[in-house]
Amino acid sequence: MSTEASETLDVKGQNCPMPVIKTKGAFEDLPAGETLEVVSTDSGSMSDIGGWAESTDGAELIAQEEATEGGEDVYKHYVRKAE
Repeated sequence: MSTEASETLDVKGQNCPMPVIKTKGAFEDLPAGETLEVVSTDSGSMSDIGGWAESTDGAELIAQEEATEGGEDVYKHYVRKAE
């Protein structure tokens, strides 16, 4: 499955629980069948967003990535909304 996102949510610099709260809000507005990319600097978002997607009807966590950008650890999450 492709991780190409139709929308990106930037929550860099925000710590728990804000990445999950903002992901939930953006996901609610996401059209069915689309993928949301969430970009965070909070390492806890790896488990937090994964747990949120698992417990949310219609949310499918299709990928998570960890990278370094500009000397900063960045965590990317791709959540698809069911059609």
